[in-house]
Amino acid sequence: MGAAVEIQQAENQQPKKKHPPGLYLLFFTEMWERFSYYGMRAILVLYLTAELVSGGLGFSKSSAMALYGFFTGAVYFTPLVGGYLSDRFLGRRLAITIGGITMALGNFALFANQSRGALYLGLLLLIIGNGFFKPNISTLLGELYDKEDKRKDAAFTIFYMGINIGAFFSPLIVGFLAETYFKTTLNGVVHYGFKYGFLASCIGMIAGQILFNLLGNKYLGDIGKKAVGKPVKTTSGKVENTPLTKKEKQRTAVIVIITCFVVFFWAGFEQAGSSLTMYTDKFIDRQVFGWTVPTSWFQSLNPLFIVLLAPLLSALWVKLSNTKKGDLKIPTKMAFGMIMLGVGYMVLLMGVLKTGSDEQHLAVKANMLFIIFTYLLHTLGELFLSPVACPS
Repeated sequence: MGAAVEIQQAENQQPKKKHPPGLYLLFFTEMWERFSYYGMRAILVLYLTAELVSGGLGFSKSSAMALYGFFTGAVYFTPLVGGYLSDRFLGRRLAITIGGITMALGNFALFANQSRGALYLGLLLLIIGNGFFKPNISTLLGELYDKEDKRKDAAFTIFYMGINIGAFFSPLIVGFLAETYFKTTLNGVVHYGFKYGFLASCIGMIAGQILFNLLGNKYLGDIGKKAVGKPVKTTSGKVENTPLTKKEKQRTAVIVIITCFVVFFWAGFEQAGSSLTMYTDKFIDRQVFGWTVPTSWFQSLNPLFIVLLAPLLSALWVKLSNTKKGDLKIPTKMAFGMIMLGVGYMVLLMGVLKTGSDEQHLAVKANMLFIIFTYLLHTLGELFLSPVACPS
């Protein structure tokens, strides 16, 4: 008994292991990628719907939101293809590099030429690039740790902060460039600098790739260089098909069921880049002491609220888990997330009842608190639903 106590005390006195430096390399790589994506997303619908003389493309609102919907849907779908190709043929490191370069080219196409042809090319490159990049970088992070390493959860928390830091600053910087710094007025016609916002997103993506490729060998070693999902062949040359275990089948069923529910949440949540942006631009009073807050800045509210609220909710889950009833069940958390998304839109509905939906006959604009509280409730919904909707 005494020996066991001494061993335990010795273990407690051992210094905690530091995270591998590769974590911080992936942190900054992902931060710059999210800077690129969320910066572009913050101004995309504004760019589409602005008149040609104002630096936009003159899309109708319905066409712009339909194109945005197709773009975001494709962004969620293509990682399935990119993940398959990286597993079978490319390896994660090469796939991340291909994805990063392709997305940088996509943003550069949007910057280089303001035409519908360049738009479609740019969005196509962004969709393809995201498909290669997104599924591989978080998986690469997991490979830095052993399966039983207790530091892994903390590592993903740090990594998640990188996502939100990039997502917070990008609308501020890109929006400032597009809607304020490069905004000019000539003969009463306002011209926005949307292309410079896309250029900033391009530069952010390039910065992340330079870091990743210059420091990858030093801090990641050989992790992620080889394709790990190549089919195993038997001695006779046939591909060995290993049937799924009972546990793997159960996990697959859970993923399918969860997907059927969360698709509705994200369909509503992703309105941040389309209908919510359009409403904010036209119907929200954005004046603060005589200065007009750029529309795109409101998309920084979500990552800001995540940084502020995530630690509080995390502490709540820990506290609940130590009670007699235990933590809330996953379906309960998901239900609360869906409810908060709906309540967020109900808050915004009160603003719509005040302003109406006809821009031509707008008599009074809504207070910006309506859109702020909408984003707050949507973020709470995300924090309830998103972490638990990803079974390990």
